[in-house]
Amino acid sequence: MTRLNISPGTIYAKQVGYSRAVRVGNIIAVAGTAPIMPDGSTACIDDLYGQTVRCLEIIRTAIEEAGGRLANVFRTRVYLTDISRWQEAARAHAEYFRDILPACTFVEIKALIHKDFLVEIEADCAVEE
Repeated sequence: MTRLNISPGTIYAKQVGYSRAVRVGNIIAVAGTAPIMPDGSTACIDDLYGQTVRCLEIIRTAIEEAGGRLANVFRTRVYLTDISRWQEAARAHAEYFRDILPACTFVEIKALIHKDFLVEIEADCAVEE
């Protein structure tokens, strides 16, 4: 089976040893995606909605590089450092997925790799081969 790795292009890639997304056959798995700007800085400090949008933009790009589209997403997982603010992340998620309606989980976690990250998102896709 063919495997395609999509590089995250971040400082964490070599440190951790991971791909932003991996396509194996018709499945694309997108790794936990944080709100990182191309220069390595954190997007939208203290703005959960803005950080969620940034994560989803990165996810969309990775999926498209792997030959898929957002419409192929069947599951998302949204990790939040403060679940009381879930509606801010949900608003951004709905803007991308309101017509797709993937299975979705929102979970509160203690912390993320960087203190300024408020959210990290994973996505899974199935595309036609």
